[in-house]
Formats: sequence, structure tokens, C-alpha cells
Amino acid sequence: MFTLLDILLRRIVRRGALTLIDAAGTAHRYGDGTPPAISLRLSDRRLERQLVRDPQLALGEAYMHGRLSMVEGSIYDFLELMLVNLQGGPLPGWTNGFAAGRYVLRRLKQFNPSGRARRNAAHHYDIDGAIYDLFLDSDRQYSCGYFTEGADLEEAQLAKKRHLAAKLAIEPGQRVLDVGSGWGGLALYLAKVAHCDVTGVTLSNEQLKISRERAGREGLGRAVRFEFKDYRKVVGCFDRIVSVGMFEHVGVNHYGTYFRKVRDLLSDDGVALIHSIGRAEPPAATNAFIAKYIFPGGYIPALSEMVAAIERTGLIITDLEVLRLHYAETLRAWRKRFLANWDKAAAIRDETFCRMWEFYLAASEAAFRHQNLVVFQVQLAKRVSALPITRDYMFKAERGIIEHESAERPRMAGE
Repeated sequence: MFTLLDILLRRIVRRGALTLIDAAGTAHRYGDGTPPAISLRLSDRRLERQLVRDPQLALGEAYMHGRLSMVEGSIYDFLELMLVNLQGGPLPGWTNGFAAGRYVLRRLKQFNPSGRARRNAAHHYDIDGAIYDLFLDSDRQYSCGYFTEGADLEEAQLAKKRHLAAKLAIEPGQRVLDVGSGWGGLALYLAKVAHCDVTGVTLSNEQLKISRERAGREGLGRAVRFEFKDYRKVVGCFDRIVSVGMFEHVGVNHYGTYFRKVRDLLSDDGVALIHSIGRAEPPAATNAFIAKYIFPGGYIPALSEMVAAIERTGLIITDLEVLRLHYAETLRAWRKRFLANWDKAAAIRDETFCRMWEFYLAASEAAFRHQNLVVFQVQLAKRVSALPITRDYMFKAERGIIEHESAERPRMAGE
């Protein structure tokens, strides 16, 4: 086996039981032998060198193309073992070159004018929608759920929408903007529970089509409208602005533009709520595999980057909540559902796609558990008096929404 790979693994894997079968068929063992036992096989010597030079990209590509295969345990088990061990100390200096280069070039990679933003959205969201039905909840909520004790995925996604609605302090008749409205679930929910007027904007043609179909089917065509529009092109004045899982696609170059647009669209007494994956550490570069295959142009912000951009607009941060491990639980549920429907996914796409998607879900879950990824819910206003001075209004609103859901459960389910 390539000597540097052997050195690297011996330095990293101190706990656990990892067996690596190299391209020549020789088994190499690492760790202290404590369970679980994990074994993988490499198909060629070139891969051994690629894993040393650029493990962040090479590992995912190798699994995706079948050049790295699991013999014992899953790819998630292997990633978790590596990340748990990596918490014990830094990697050798020679492994940092690619990561440093990506950080230097990150602003170029995240330059997302309207045209590129549309192409990036289409890359991920305009694939066959049947894929998403294989692992998302019935409302196609493609963001972090809110896992109260004992909740399953469906309950967690409903609780997330309820939590957002309560924080927004929405009142009947208000105008609401949903930036990055996905398949329409949150916009339709807000219209139902708050009897407000909602506009959702998306850059995915597939999402737009399904959102409009849902609004018509549920008799909400007048209360909710969906538009194919870049957030920079939206005009008007809104009492409430919500954005869930979209800020990760903005790109660090455009944070000032984004928050200025929120400020300009928000009424003087308005409230905005930005729900975004974030990193509980200093700024970094996007994971190379995720950037190349899953979310081109995407970036997970540090809180310092968000706050600096917000401060320059004159907006006030009126509330900040950090959701820890909720996305890890969400991703675990998605991964289990996807694996249970592997054959259906392969029939829609192919085995390569399935391995790519499994790696994406597994790596993301492992990162939320072991690499300081969290979710930020940042509430914003123009005026310090726009909301009550204690958080009690959120809890009161949430209880009221639960009562509303119970009274109108068939309608809430879209029946």
C-alpha cells in the first residue's frame, strides 16, 4: 500500500477497528480493536495516492464510482469513525494544501449572479422529483426538522413549520414573502394557520410547478402565489419575510446584497426570519465533494459572516436560536428512507447516483454530529419595538397553532 496513506491512517485512527484492504488484496488494520469493526476495499493503487493528496474529494468520488467498497459496516460507519478520531488532533501538514487552496478561491466559486444561481438550483432541484419522494416527508420539507421528544420525521417537519410561524408572529391579512419556497409546503402552511397572503419565490422550475399545483389543489390559489424569480428581482413591501434552507445558496460574496434586499422589502414594523445551516467555527471552504456534485455555488456560513453583513444594513437581530443535532436526526431519517428505497432510486437514475446520494446524506449527517455544523434561526427587524420584549409570545403562539391544527387537521393535511 502507498506508504503515506498507511502513515496517515495510523496517525488518525487511534480508536475503533478499521481494516483496509489495499489494491493488492493485503489487509491493513488500524485502531485499538474496539467495536464496531469496519472494513473497506480499495480497487486500485491510484486511489491510494488520491486519498492522500485530496481525501475530501477523492473519498466521495471513489465511493460514488465503486472504486471504494464497504466490506463490513456502512459508509456512514466509516465516516463517523474517521471524524470521531479526527477530533483528537490535527492532520499532517501535507494534507492541508487542497483545503487551503479552496479557501483562497472560495469567493470565485461562490460568485452567484442570477444566471449562475439558476443553473445551480437546477443542478440539484430539477432532477426527477420522484427521487425526493423516496426520502423526504409527505410535505417535501427539504430542511432541518425540529425534533421534540419522541418525534418522527413527519412530526419534526410539522413542528419546524409551527416553530417558524410562532417566531414570525404572523397575523391574519399580513403580506408574507418566502424566499426559496421549495415545493411550497411552508408557504401553504403559513396561509392555513395565519390566514395571510404569501408569495413564494424559487429558481427551480420543478419546484415551481409542484408548488402551484398544490396551491390549486388545496384551494389556496388566491392566498398563495409562487413565482420563478431571483430574490434580487423581488419588489414590494412585506410584513414578514421567511427564508428556510436558501441562504446556503447565496454565496459569501452576496451577503451584503441579500440582507440589504431583506431590509428594503421589509415594512417598517416587519419581521424577517432566516433559517440556515451554519458552522460553529470560523469561516472555511465548502466541502469539495458537496460543491462539485451536490450543491455547486453553495456555502455554509459562520455566524460571524452573517452578523457582519446584517450589521452593515442597519437591521436589528431580535432573536437568535441555534438548533444543535436536529439536522443530524433529520439526515439520519432521510438516509434510512433512501437506503430502504435504493432499488426504486436506481430504477429512476442508476447505481452511481445512489452511491453519490448515500455518500452525501451520510457525510452530511456525520458532519452535523462531529464537525460543529448547526442550524441558525436569525430573527431580524428594522425597529427594536417590532416585537414583544420577551420570548413568551413565541410559546403562546405555538400553543395556539397546535390548537388550530387539531381543529382543522384534515385541511392541514391538504385533504
